[in-house]
Amino acid sequence: MPLSRFTVLDLTRVRSGPLAVRQLADWGANVIKIEPPEAIDGSKGMGGERDGSDFQNTHRNKRGITLNLKVPEGRELFYSLVAKADVVAENYRPDVKQRLGIDYVNLKGINKRIVLASISGFGQSGPYARRPGFDQIAQGMGGLMSVTGLPGQGPIRAGIPVADLSAGLYAAIGILIALLERENSGEGQWVHTSLLEAQIAMMDFQATRWLIDKDRPGQAGNNHPTSIPTGLFRANDGMLNLAGGGETMWRRICEALELGDVLSRSDFSTEGLRSQNRDSLNAILQERFITNSVGYWVERLNAAGVPCGPVYGVDDMFADQHVAALDMRLPVDHTRLGKLDLLRSPVSMSRGKRQARATPERGQHTDEVLNEFGFTAEKIAALRAQDVV
Repeated sequence: MPLSRFTVLDLTRVRSGPLAVRQLADWGANVIKIEPPEAIDGSKGMGGERDGSDFQNTHRNKRGITLNLKVPEGRELFYSLVAKADVVAENYRPDVKQRLGIDYVNLKGINKRIVLASISGFGQSGPYARRPGFDQIAQGMGGLMSVTGLPGQGPIRAGIPVADLSAGLYAAIGILIALLERENSGEGQWVHTSLLEAQIAMMDFQATRWLIDKDRPGQAGNNHPTSIPTGLFRANDGMLNLAGGGETMWRRICEALELGDVLSRSDFSTEGLRSQNRDSLNAILQERFITNSVGYWVERLNAAGVPCGPVYGVDDMFADQHVAALDMRLPVDHTRLGKLDLLRSPVSMSRGKRQARATPERGQHTDEVLNEFGFTAEKIAALRAQDVV
């Protein structure tokens, strides 16, 4: 498999870190998920119930071992794994890695080729570095909540954990860059990002509107902040999503909706004027859309080359014939939970094959993995007796 030559030691929890590692695991990396032994930590841990859909989707394609990093014997065992690994991934608060002795300086002394990937709430330095991080806090501080929702409604959280997910994706990209660079230098390096940095980066054009133009973006609801007409309209059986910015799209919309008189109006003659008069323009379009069904308008507008589509709930989404053709499900067989449908990676390759293995039980592969790293059955038994593994 594409990444099968790489071994990743996964110390991550909750979402951002596990998501980063999962990008590698899906494409065959030898990911070893490390958790504390149940004897010293019987809690469900962070990240939700182990049998829950979220946990099962997030930690797939990994092998699981238990290891107590809080005792010297556990750290020494971990160092022996580091000596043969390629990547260590963690998302503790910055000071925790120093307390556990798994900071980059220590790991580099064991294996100069190791890549340490760290995700935190606010970065590895700065006034807020030691604050606990959470997705919704990053959404608020990173500007996303200020541009989400209806005008005047007040800040609104996005419906998915944007900061967590984007931090995980950026970390995965950073890991791959470091592994590629290592082919030239022969050395690993420390890769780090944070929920706040990732959220700010995801603000993209909204952020640069301020940086370059000093234009402070606000809430635009379902209207696009700069592309008109783009937004939601009610058909006679549901909601229609329309994206029609630019002169060409504007002409196509008017022709498809048979609104030639609107096309010739001076108050809609430029995109700037359409933006300025968006309320009256949207009212005209709404009056036309309500006369027929979502399916009718989707077919008619797409035939005219105008991007549009229905607004789905998750159940409707998976029932769509095109989503079914894309085959976004990842079926796995769990030893205890049976057959599960997870979400596959959205990346496809002409030769690369994805992995499809269920999330491991806690410590399911401890003996198997330690044996691969040179530990005898007697040594593993002794470590287990000491609650090290």
